Amino acid sequence: MTLSLGYRGQAREGSIAEAAAIAIRRATPADADDLARIGRETFAETFGHLYPPEDLESFLAASHAPSLYAELAGDAAHGLWIATRDGRAVAYAMAGPCGLPHPDVTAVCGELHRLYVRREAQGSGLGVKLLELALGWLERPGRRLWIGVWSENVGAQRLYARYGFARVGAYEFKVGASRDHEFILSRPG
Repeated sequence: MTLSLGYRGQAREGSIAEAAAIAIRRATPADADDLARIGRETFAETFGHLYPPEDLESFLAASHAPSLYAELAGDAAHGLWIATRDGRAVAYAMAGPCGLPHPDVTAVCGELHRLYVRREAQGSGLGVKLLELALGWLERPGRRLWIGVWSENVGAQRLYARYGFARVGAYEFKVGASRDHEFILSRPG
């Protein structure tokens, strides 16, 4: 299924808000290079200044390899959606079994693993639409949902709170030899 969205709003130069049509669909293994590129570029653009170059590069190579995305896109236990504008990948969301280090996590729990939106598409509503698709796919009766979020990403925390997520713990997220203080958010299914 492909979902096409038209965004209208205050046009900004280079903004997706210029009434551009966005197509959202389930990603396939053929999208692996685009997914890896979005992941690497948006992570580096948003968080790269926090890490020594060697830590950032080792993290990006391990966590955003095309082979990883190809595997996950072909795995029925994971949901992966890609958004394109004029044939260019601009965002994605990835969800699946929860891997967060919290004592209440069980094998049936689901997690929003990633929600990455290129800078030119931010503020357009696309991130919210991807979030809603991922949460809708994850939701099952009795299934608790989880999200890990950087402790200083207040905007994301506010967004997730609007969808019923509350802080229930914290952990250290590894980026090479660096460690980030991350919050663990959860909500009932």
